[in-house]
Amino acid sequence: MIRISLLADTHSYLDAALLEALEGCDEIWHAGDFGSLEVVEKLRATGRPLRGVWGNIDGPDIRHQFPETSLFEVAGLKILMRHIGGYPGKYAPGIRALLQQEKPGLFISGHSHILKVVPDEQLQCLHMNPGAAGLQGWHKVRTLLRFEIDQGVMKHLEVVELAGK
Repeated sequence: MIRISLLADTHSYLDAALLEALEGCDEIWHAGDFGSLEVVEKLRATGRPLRGVWGNIDGPDIRHQFPETSLFEVAGLKILMRHIGGYPGKYAPGIRALLQQEKPGLFISGHSHILKVVPDEQLQCLHMNPGAAGLQGWHKVRTLLRFEIDQGVMKHLEVVELAGK
């Protein structure tokens, strides 16, 4: 079993409340728009493995460290992550074809600043967007998701609301 903290859209902002919310996780996943290398460095300084993708606001320094699209497997679950991905019924261009080709059990995106967990019954895939953990954007509450993966099954999904912006 592995415990994951999933966040996105930090936009160069990382506070003590967010770092505290990462306690107890085994890995940190970031679905893009880190905003600065300082955020990357602070997340890595927690000592937990960091997986992520670059977002549309991320510059070359971050794009050299993270891919646009990440496909990986954790504890028996295949995951596809991309910052701009849309959601079931309204995927970004090319995403549906990529999901059909790769057949992940979990698709993660960011960008919208809207926290969503939506099953795509047709593609047999769960879509997750953790909302936004930073201050920039139209969201009113900063959020992230925590969950566990055990033998290919996601369990104990939890929405973490951080202080408003």
